[in-house]
Amino acid sequence: MNQIEKVTFEVHDSIGIISFNTPPANELELPEFISIDLFNSWIADTTLKGLIIRGMGRNFSAGGKLDTIFSISHNPEHLQGLICRGLELLQRIQNLDIPVIAAINRVCFGGGLEIALSCHIRVASGNALLAFPEVNQNLMPGMGGTVRLPALSGFSQSAKIILGGDMLNAQEAKELGIVDFISPNDQAYEYSLTLIKKMTHDRPVKVVKSIMKALKNTMELPRNEAMMEETRLFCSLVQDEAERRQEKEIEL
Repeated sequence: MNQIEKVTFEVHDSIGIISFNTPPANELELPEFISIDLFNSWIADTTLKGLIIRGMGRNFSAGGKLDTIFSISHNPEHLQGLICRGLELLQRIQNLDIPVIAAINRVCFGGGLEIALSCHIRVASGNALLAFPEVNQNLMPGMGGTVRLPALSGFSQSAKIILGGDMLNAQEAKELGIVDFISPNDQAYEYSLTLIKKMTHDRPVKVVKSIMKALKNTMELPRNEAMMEETRLFCSLVQDEAERRQEKEIEL
């Protein structure tokens, strides 16, 4: 099974679906679980309004294969390069101007949780379990986990989760702000698809992207700059809508 078969991509009604396809655990062979070039080609589709990341079968992902990581530990530069490529991929996901939902069924551990944290929205099934168990192997998250988790759950809770190797159920994760929505057991993908269609259905792609840009600006730009950029995006949409309405009147 090659890389493309291990992680598949399909589009349904302008929604992209990325699926980990190595059940039951959907372990990740490499930190760069999709080549960045391949990922860029997938999301180059200008009609995409949203993206869902899921695991095939029962689980989301149990994370990376430690045997692979340990096997290249003798070459520190190569190891760091591989991890940095994975980090770059997750940053690419986070920077997308379309909503990205992680549909988390059951197990979501380690690198799998780091992928979920790079998404804009996380839906967990009622029977989901989330954890950073790396500390039990004398390791730690390496692709942004120690940065993204505190942004959601705070410093002290993140220290407890990562240093303790704590396993969280869906409700606990929601109370900590790690999970946004809880679906019925094993229905995270179906819930996510309904949610993202509700968010994007009949919305022009430019409207979806403009709103996502404005929301992300609140985390990336100073407050005044974010507000000015919101105004610019709003005015651009006003112009587009005015032209659309004028053309419709002419047709009538």
